[in-house]
Amino acid sequence: MTISEKVAYLKGLAEGLNLDVEKSKEGKLISVMIGILEEVAMSIEDLEENALALGEEIDVLSDDLADVEEVVFEDEDDEDEDDDFFEVECPNCEEPLVIDDEALAAGEIQCPNCETRFALDLSDDTVDGEDEE
Repeated sequence: MTISEKVAYLKGLAEGLNLDVEKSKEGKLISVMIGILEEVAMSIEDLEENALALGEEIDVLSDDLADVEEVVFEDEDDEDEDDDFFEVECPNCEEPLVIDDEALAAGEIQCPNCETRFALDLSDDTVDGEDEE
């Protein structure tokens, strides 16, 4: 039973008592109180409807934001994945090889093409952006 239905029931009870709302002070008081309850009940129902509508709009906005985040952060995810792999060339057959952090930590790799084992050279030939002399 909604608040409006309860107020309507209360109003029906008051009318069933045949209160004199013109002459009786108690009748006038009860009539005014029921009128106020009706207004409060209508306001509450309006607020509940607005809250439901806002909740639906928030859900739509949340879905839209998730779509935007997927597009914006998709590139960052791809970049992060690329950072976990390195590409080097086999010194024997010049086959491009993709190595991961595990192979990099081992310091040695075997070419799957020519099966030559070689150490990974991790030295940097530049200092502050200039070639070493």
